[in-house]
Amino acid sequence: MLTYCKRCVMPDTKPDIHLDNECICNACRSYEQRNEVDWSARQTELLKILEKYRRPEGSNWDCIIPVSGGKDSTYQVVRMLQLGLNPLCVTSTTCDLSSLGRINIENLKHLGVDYVEMSPNPLIRAKLNSIGLKQVGDISWPEHVGIFTIPVRAAVQFNVPLLIWGENSQNEYGGPAAAAQNNVLNRRWLEEFGGLLGMRVTDLIGMNGIEAKHLIPYTYPSDEELARVGVTGLFLGHYIPWDGLSNTLIAQANGFHTYDKVVEGSMVSYENLDNHQTGIHDYFKFLKFGFGRATDLACMHIRRGRLSRQDGLNAVRRLDGTFPWEYLGKPLEKILHPLEITVDEFIKICDKFTNKKIFKRDDSGALIKDRDGNLTKINHDNV
Repeated sequence: MLTYCKRCVMPDTKPDIHLDNECICNACRSYEQRNEVDWSARQTELLKILEKYRRPEGSNWDCIIPVSGGKDSTYQVVRMLQLGLNPLCVTSTTCDLSSLGRINIENLKHLGVDYVEMSPNPLIRAKLNSIGLKQVGDISWPEHVGIFTIPVRAAVQFNVPLLIWGENSQNEYGGPAAAAQNNVLNRRWLEEFGGLLGMRVTDLIGMNGIEAKHLIPYTYPSDEELARVGVTGLFLGHYIPWDGLSNTLIAQANGFHTYDKVVEGSMVSYENLDNHQTGIHDYFKFLKFGFGRATDLACMHIRRGRLSRQDGLNAVRRLDGTFPWEYLGKPLEKILHPLEITVDEFIKICDKFTNKKIFKRDDSGALIKDRDGNLTKINHDNV
């Protein structure tokens, strides 16, 4: 039986989540602590850091901002421009870029920044997508690695020490206290929380004809290279109160486009708009742990007082974990085609990674699915 946080709707199956003796999760406890933060002092600290790295003579960029064109990275760019910085924006291209994703990338450029886009070999990436899906149940494995390695490689290549990241996911979504309080992103954070799922980049050499030369974009720079440039990365959310909805409003005021309806498997229209594979990624989280993107969003809105817990439960029960027949209007079979995986093969992979202890089964032990292939959790709350 799943045990849920009594304040939000997150189950105890989430990796790195902890429910205390009052059955409150560590993400809710982290949010409580925001009331104790002196945000004015944090902003002063941020300004001192930025001044340290600013290149007043204009000889180089002041910082690198890893960007996807999404609401948060658009917000990061807006904030840095407001503070007078000259950033280099770096994109690690998504695995299956949507037309809306491209529109938002072009909008981000026109905010007035220099921009570099790195597109890893699509043939190799399709192999990595397939390996990730089959080996660790994550079709987006190469993307989750590349978004952390490619901007850092750019920092070394262009000799720009400071990287401006967005939120610390361990603080926003729950994780070990030390990681939640961390205000920097480094190699250790990447290896522990950056989505590797226990599969190292070097493990891929020899799989499906993959060689070391194919993995350059996914390889973190050496300690010597990082030390030579003095690369450091900070979480902007440590210095400025982080909120996806207000970030969206600011991004929209600066040209950001949203979807025309609620995104499949989600409960909003303003995030995860760039990659057609995201629906599969979020669905596998539901299969493994019994919660999806709608749960993440409901929890964030509950903590901010925008949603009651009961309304959150109702929304999650209706929206979470639907089988990803399409995403952002693209059918599943077309999303899977570059990976040379059929829908039937995909369903078998889904069943392989499904945590059968948390979903309803028939008398023979087989998973019970409705006519659309959707599963039903054994419980949606602590009852």
